[in-house]
Amino acid sequence: VIKEAPFSAQLPFPRTMQSGSAAAITSPQSRQSACLAPRSLISRSRKVAVSILAMSMLAGVPSCSAFVSSFSKGAVLRHSIPAVSHQVRSLAQIQTTLSRSRAGSHAAVFCSAAAAPSGGGTSGRASAAVVQDAQKKKGGGGKQDKLDLQPPRGTRDFYPEDMRLRNWLFGHWKDVAREYGFEEYDAPVLESEALYIRKAGEEVTQQLYSFEDKGKRRVALRPEMTPSLARMVMAKGKGLTLPVKWSSIPQCWRYERMTRGRRREHYQWNMDVWGVSGVEAEAELLSAVVSFFERVGVTSTDVGIKVNSRKVMASILKQQGISDAQFAPVCVVVDKLDKIGPEEVVKELVQNLSVPKATAETIIKTMSARSVDELKAICGAGVDQEGLDELAELFAQAKEYGFADFLIFDASVVRGLAYYTGVVFECFDRSGELRAICGGGRYDRLLSLYGSKQEVPCVGFGFGDCVILELLQMKNLIPPLAQTADFVVAAFDKTMLAKAMNVAAGLRNAGAVVDMQCEPKKKIAQTFDYANRVGARFVALVAPDEWDKGMVRIKDLRAEDKTTNQKDLKLDSLADWVSLFPDA
Repeated sequence: VIKEAPFSAQLPFPRTMQSGSAAAITSPQSRQSACLAPRSLISRSRKVAVSILAMSMLAGVPSCSAFVSSFSKGAVLRHSIPAVSHQVRSLAQIQTTLSRSRAGSHAAVFCSAAAAPSGGGTSGRASAAVVQDAQKKKGGGGKQDKLDLQPPRGTRDFYPEDMRLRNWLFGHWKDVAREYGFEEYDAPVLESEALYIRKAGEEVTQQLYSFEDKGKRRVALRPEMTPSLARMVMAKGKGLTLPVKWSSIPQCWRYERMTRGRRREHYQWNMDVWGVSGVEAEAELLSAVVSFFERVGVTSTDVGIKVNSRKVMASILKQQGISDAQFAPVCVVVDKLDKIGPEEVVKELVQNLSVPKATAETIIKTMSARSVDELKAICGAGVDQEGLDELAELFAQAKEYGFADFLIFDASVVRGLAYYTGVVFECFDRSGELRAICGGGRYDRLLSLYGSKQEVPCVGFGFGDCVILELLQMKNLIPPLAQTADFVVAAFDKTMLAKAMNVAAGLRNAGAVVDMQCEPKKKIAQTFDYANRVGARFVALVAPDEWDKGMVRIKDLRAEDKTTNQKDLKLDSLADWVSLFPDA
């Protein structure tokens, strides 16, 4: 801060600066002391003064006076950037050096500050807006950077045609949830960061969009819905009548590497059952998933659902010497098997979790089992019998429900979240082109992670929108979703606009979807073209002759018989418009 020259700004420092350079000046006080310059130096030349200031900051000299002293003795500057790492012997050379050091340094920022106006009683750091305003007044302001019209990386815009597709998908999800007796709920997209920080080293905790709000609270955009649901269940406490069957379609956020079907924001259909300890709840949820597939034309030849048990895997890993504390982190790593392959999984188990290599390789071998009987043969009598019985019961119930052809036992499925405790499942594309379509499982001890003394058994799944849309496009299962309306109401001219609005209101009250043409067209053909563009079947023409007779003319744009494709409807009978066109 230079009191005599209030043109200084908060200056960025090159990343290449090391300890002892200007980058080491971190506090406002230290920066202020480093920028003090003698009045005699300022009075000689403002540009030279700022150059001296810039060089002192870049070289890490504590003050301009010390800089002048060192340079007058022929000191060699080799403190910071390569562009100024030669001997400086004159003030003129300092100015030249700064002007040439634009590439690879921030010296140009210092030089531009010299052009700012002085006086006016200002002090301290000037804002970027002040500097830009001063530059504009002198005609030196550059063009403003063009606005990036793309959404932030990993996110999406939803134009009307995209919303039609999204609403079609969400509509199927909501219809299935209602058919199965689930109630819809929602929660804030912004939650306390502590809700997602757990002890198992889950990958999701490294992918949070988190920050400190203005109240100094740590918050995060939700990466998943289950913790919010657990918080809501705990808030209700004993006032919540069990069992609870809730469904939602939240938007979730994760800062992760993007691949096909994976974005940094996505919508996820969630269904959860609280208060049922048996696998009947798992069977109900899996049935709902299959019901959705059947609604949109996806068959068991297109997708399958891999099923496993965390209980069974816990007993197997315990046989291999994996402690209870290691179990959840090991599951998180094993869950990456399909993504990174067996060699990398073994490497992570050995290097990150200190699992012996022989044990890690045995775990991978165990994961290769593709039936409950095969798993028992590999592992012997030490396998958790209760978990095996639950799996057998689930497959039997799937047969009764009629979706057994979708289910496959797969010992490698463990799911990446630490809170799962029992049956886990994951839906996959049989062609192998896509990542997991949906997944879920049982998490009976989730509430204890948040301090609850009472556990409530629960099972649920998450079903993202990105991968399923990829699959439906691959299979050509997305129907035409054009814009549609029943009517376009058009006025003959501006004098008839108010009356046309009256007709539009009457048709809407009768349940019709109406697009009101707010600006009358000169030619009726333009109105028909507009109606076709918005997908309207009928045009209601509000003209003086018909209006005087208490009528409005309705034209059917889809009728093949041009002699009967238009009829007059009484204004007081707009609700009967369907009777005029029975096949509408």
